[in-house]
Amino acid sequence: MSLLYIKDLKVSYGGIEAIKGISLTVEKGEIVTLIGANGAGKSTTLRAISGLLPLREGTITYDGQVISGQSPQKIVSEGIGMVPEGRRVFPNLTVLENLKVGAYLRRDDIQPDIDHVYQMFPRLKERSWQMAGTLSGGEQQMLAVGRAMMMRPKLMMMDEPSLGLAPLVIRDIFRIIEKLHEEGITILLVEQNANAALRIADSAYVLETGRITLHGTGKELLDDPQVKEAYLGKSRNAKA
Repeated sequence: MSLLYIKDLKVSYGGIEAIKGISLTVEKGEIVTLIGANGAGKSTTLRAISGLLPLREGTITYDGQVISGQSPQKIVSEGIGMVPEGRRVFPNLTVLENLKVGAYLRRDDIQPDIDHVYQMFPRLKERSWQMAGTLSGGEQQMLAVGRAMMMRPKLMMMDEPSLGLAPLVIRDIFRIIEKLHEEGITILLVEQNANAALRIADSAYVLETGRITLHGTGKELLDDPQVKEAYLGKSRNAKA
């Protein structure tokens, strides 16, 4: 049974159909990436899964249960974590307070998970009492990932985690994604850095104007001439 199954999803903004009947599958333990140009519908897809946007048609099934129409809070409680585009940390809260916000639905002891986040991100431990708004962009991205980890998600959705970061920091972020994967978290990754994303992906989809135009393994899409021309360009020989 697939961990996440989307069937015939359609999402509209006003009179504009942003997602035009896509279907995709995320198997447990996979890294699945969605690539495409700005406005292709990648972030809209994640927001629909999260319950932040209503569906016009289609169904979203997670871990064997239909979650279409459920509240964002309910969807998070089912084990779907989100690292939003632009990081969206709370700038006037400390690093530690941001992590605690990530566990707002939990009623058990969260200290072991805070310790785990600090083990994965030693810089966050060093800055535990620092206001999140004073962190660097890379540190804020680490905090956004750590905050999502606090709900112990089975599926973590990540929206443009490398956006606006320096190349060295981008390499760190992709290593973190692989480490989360090694820990058993399934990843659904939206990423414009197609070269880096496809190198770590088990499965990948190309979205163009709200439709899936290509699907295959990460390696298959890396080697696909259409993908190379449209999304990899001069960066195709770069290492993530």
